[in-house]
Amino acid sequence: MKKRIGIIIAILGVSVLVGIPLLRAQPPFQNPSPPGPERPPQPPPPNMDPLADVMFPPEMIMGHARELGLTDEQKTFMRGEIQKTTTRFLELQWQLQDAMEALHQTMKSNSVDEQQALSQLDKVLDTERQIKRLHFSLGIRLKNQLTAEQQAKLRGMRMGPRPDGPPRPE
Repeated sequence: MKKRIGIIIAILGVSVLVGIPLLRAQPPFQNPSPPGPERPPQPPPPNMDPLADVMFPPEMIMGHARELGLTDEQKTFMRGEIQKTTTRFLELQWQLQDAMEALHQTMKSNSVDEQQALSQLDKVLDTERQIKRLHFSLGIRLKNQLTAEQQAKLRGMRMGPRPDGPPRPE
């Protein structure tokens, strides 16, 4: 009897050890949307980049330079712009870190000087704005160097191949 109980416990233990990873590997169940009138378009999730469909990341452009047929002039220009932007970004990153440390120091005390804290917050936000503007202006300069055909190829690459057929037209 003790031997049977031991075997049953062993089988249950192995079942649990094998079953848990299998359950985790399954995609979560999603209810299909109910049939009927179409739902109005939903806004994109908050982490989605609203300009992603019209801008191209520098690493995507440079990573597909041959496929895009970038000229030597385009590559030279883009490398120079990326280098300048990277240098300035690092300077701003250090500036942002200093401003954050100062804000943190201001906020440490039990009674915070509101004007000082808000002034320090403005420095943090201004530096963040400069960083965003820097990245955005790089994206514009790189996009302006691309031909319409190169941009169309990049959009096609972004969408990737259709799961049910041949790759998307370029």
